[in-house]
Amino acid sequence: MNFAIGLLIAVGCILGGYAALGGHLEVLMQPYEFVIIAGSSLGIFIVANTMTTIKDCGKAFLEAVLDKVPKPRDYLDVLSVLHALMRELRAKSRSEVEGHFDNPSESEIFKTFPKLSANKDLVTFICDYGRLIIIGNARTHEIEALMDEEIETLAHDRYKPVHAFQAVADGLPALGIVAAVLGIIHAMGALDQSPEALGGLIGAALVGTFAGIFLSYAIVAPIGQKIKAVRQKQLRLFTLVKQSLLAFMNGAMPQVAVEFGRKTIPSKERPTIDTVESETTSSAAGGDAVIKEAA
Repeated sequence: MNFAIGLLIAVGCILGGYAALGGHLEVLMQPYEFVIIAGSSLGIFIVANTMTTIKDCGKAFLEAVLDKVPKPRDYLDVLSVLHALMRELRAKSRSEVEGHFDNPSESEIFKTFPKLSANKDLVTFICDYGRLIIIGNARTHEIEALMDEEIETLAHDRYKPVHAFQAVADGLPALGIVAAVLGIIHAMGALDQSPEALGGLIGAALVGTFAGIFLSYAIVAPIGQKIKAVRQKQLRLFTLVKQSLLAFMNGAMPQVAVEFGRKTIPSKERPTIDTVESETTSSAAGGDAVIKEAA
């Protein structure tokens, strides 16, 4: 919603201010200038990025527009799953627990939280380090270093659309100048026409400069920054998992371990400790009932 509101304010103020100064809005309707700028930007974008990144840019754009950031409910789901898994690790043997990590799609714990289960990267992250905890030979500082490395790799991949959009934003002003120069060249070929016609051609050429700068600083660059903000918040879930599991490996009880994870949640979205305790307790009771029924 804020994306649409912000864009409406930007476009409205620019066009409204121009009209208030006495400018004619129809002069800005120069489709071929926009074809030159948008087409060349798209072509360069395709040249500069792999097909995987191009597809991810579309996904990232939708996430930014729809503000697909973790909500308090998402954090509570992750904490509840971690609490349930850590209780299983403490109370049961390796053979009884490893099924949750080897086949999470069939795990009663993960089935209880379908939205979390849909986040394949996060589920894989949880299960990979759950297996390492079961093995029991890895040292905590080694696991922490490995987690940091994986989160850094995830961040590198998740930020590729940010760099792609920023590269386009950086190039758009220059492409606007290219469109303007081509327009001026066209105008120079019409020097024998009336001053009104020549002025119209020069005005049309300058629209290219305006369009390049406007698209860069008012559209593409803000989209890149919004994508970065959204994906930074998405990566917070991995940090939450990391801190909770490390605390558990260092001997903390499950309820204490999830508190380490809770502290990594941004303050405005962070649930209270009482809320987390209530959620994990109720989830644990429900999970025990489901597991007993399945048995």
